[in-house]
Amino acid sequence: MTNTELDLKVLSGLKKPFVVIGLGKSGLAAAELLKTAGINPNDIKLFDEKKSSDLKSWDDFNQFTPGTLVVSPGVPLKNPHLVNLVQAGWQLTSEVSLACLFLQNEKIVGVTGSVAKSTVTTLIGLAAKHDDTHAFVGGNIGIPFAEYATAILKGQPRAKWVILELSSYQLENCQNLKLEHSVITFLTSNHLERYDSVKSYYLTKCAIGDMTKEVCVINKSSADLSTYQKHISCKTISINSQNFENQQLLSSINLLGEHNRDNFTLAYTICKLCSFSDSAILKMAKYTGLNHRLEIVSQQNDILYINDSKATAMDSVQVAVKASLEKLKYNAHLHLLLGGKDKNLPWQDLQNLNSNQQIKIYFFGECGELAKSKMANLTGLYKKSLGESLDLAFKSARQHDIVLMSPGGTSLDEFKNFEERGDFFKNKVFNFTQKNG
Repeated sequence: MTNTELDLKVLSGLKKPFVVIGLGKSGLAAAELLKTAGINPNDIKLFDEKKSSDLKSWDDFNQFTPGTLVVSPGVPLKNPHLVNLVQAGWQLTSEVSLACLFLQNEKIVGVTGSVAKSTVTTLIGLAAKHDDTHAFVGGNIGIPFAEYATAILKGQPRAKWVILELSSYQLENCQNLKLEHSVITFLTSNHLERYDSVKSYYLTKCAIGDMTKEVCVINKSSADLSTYQKHISCKTISINSQNFENQQLLSSINLLGEHNRDNFTLAYTICKLCSFSDSAILKMAKYTGLNHRLEIVSQQNDILYINDSKATAMDSVQVAVKASLEKLKYNAHLHLLLGGKDKNLPWQDLQNLNSNQQIKIYFFGECGELAKSKMANLTGLYKKSLGESLDLAFKSARQHDIVLMSPGGTSLDEFKNFEERGDFFKNKVFNFTQKNG
């Protein structure tokens, strides 16, 4: 049997045609995997309501005998059109689930949570790559898992360890995913535009336990996660920086803030469970952080500029503020930029910021005025754009102050993604500090 025949055999349980729904990174990677596995291109169709694609509307599905829907994470499974197609006999799968079909002996660690999952995934990934040069780190963090499977089919050596960041959307639809160990970093309100309730969202996160063969490590600092621990079906270890065994190592890490000490603790615990080397763990300790997540951009004229564009949840903002205040000197000010595009989040949870006289708030973007009103008209100036708010903050900041963009809202009112928003912030800081340095 040829390699192509073997690859096709792996997919034999799925009906043709394959229709990939949603043409972001995940969808396009899934389509490429299907082609590489030997599926006839005529049996692969692409559909996206917002982009040019093979199918123009949901009505076009009627021309096919029911096959397999490869649904991207951004497409809700409760979409009425999807529900009708499944009732009509279409099978449901995902990019992650397709990729799992091509695995052999790889061991997978899955990381989910409302916040901090990218940081914890990256930390574990650094250690995994130190001990396993072929280790794969990806998933929701930016590199679709299907890209790994495609590379394997093209002859790339297999990984011993796969470290996957998994969003709640991905956890809804990954039937073939089997994890050695898993992590839930923190639970807080998020994505309520998609879920019926906070409980529904939390239970989706906890479902990672159903896919975990060994241990799920959870953050003891998350009160909501501790409450929902009983819904995690596998064995759990609850830990944070307070009950961590190696305080000397913890005091030496480069990451900023108490929350990152918790994140390091979670990653360390997983690395020990996976029997990674001590030198791999030391690699984690030297890590300085993700781009756009509490990223120190500049310290010019004794003013610290921090880019936290990735913060699109209230707890992320609270964490960033707390970490920044730890570095703030007495009588100095924290200039906090809040806003962007709303996703039905509880801005009122930030009302506590009003009690700290060191914090000056600048509201911006599509949801800036909404955020301000939900926060009981918290004192702060509103400007329509991030650039205008930054100009105000730059003008107001004095020696020993911190300028922090930790917006809470998404970037989609002004920018393509949080990365573009973060780069905008960094460029503005660079230009300002060069001019005024």
